[in-house]
Amino acid sequence: MLDAHILIVDDETAILQMVEMIMKKEGFKNISQAKDGQKALDIVRSGEVDFIVLDVMLPDINGFDLCKKIREYTNVHILFLTAKTNDVDILTGFENGGDDYVTKPFNPLEIAARVKAHLKRKSYKQEVSPVLTTKQYRFEDFTVDEIGGELIVHGEVVSCPAQVFMLLIYFCKHVNQVLSKEQLFNAVWGYEHIVDDNTIMVHIRRLREKIEPDPGNPVYLQTVRGMGYKLVRRGQA
Repeated sequence: MLDAHILIVDDETAILQMVEMIMKKEGFKNISQAKDGQKALDIVRSGEVDFIVLDVMLPDINGFDLCKKIREYTNVHILFLTAKTNDVDILTGFENGGDDYVTKPFNPLEIAARVKAHLKRKSYKQEVSPVLTTKQYRFEDFTVDEIGGELIVHGEVVSCPAQVFMLLIYFCKHVNQVLSKEQLFNAVWGYEHIVDDNTIMVHIRRLREKIEPDPGNPVYLQTVRGMGYKLVRRGQA
């Protein structure tokens, strides 16, 4: 886990140095820096990156737009650094492929903790995957191939960001069970407590847009008021 390649993208030298220093104190050794979007893209294209810390305000491109470009090459976990606390700005980050965010000013130890939580889950998944040859969850309108990392809707493979796919897998493993927001945060994001309701709500919406015939009237991923969400097979609500 500690040999993972971490990319920090920010145009402020002080922030780059602070985050890298903390990451190194936490044991990470393979850290790259980029002060603009073009260099960040060059690093992403040149080799495997395991986690990206991405500032929203960059000199040559908006961080949200850069996130969309990065998604053309990888589904790696992307955590936004943003000085914007407006819900619309945060939702925009999620809609453009982001997985998480922290607002400035922030504690760099929080960044390190989130990186570790993500990589721990990723490492566990890689350890258990070799014992499985196939693991598919079939529904009337879609199939989820856990080992192949694919969401197939009406016979077509649909692009699905890593965090959204992990959320779907967790639901598939608990079909017809009501899952609280706390459970989802702990299992998918690795946090014991809810960081922000927006995170869950946006990812639920993105997931519904992938699997529901009519996302506005979900038949698979249902809201259970006051309790959470559950994934059901049609006819088994």
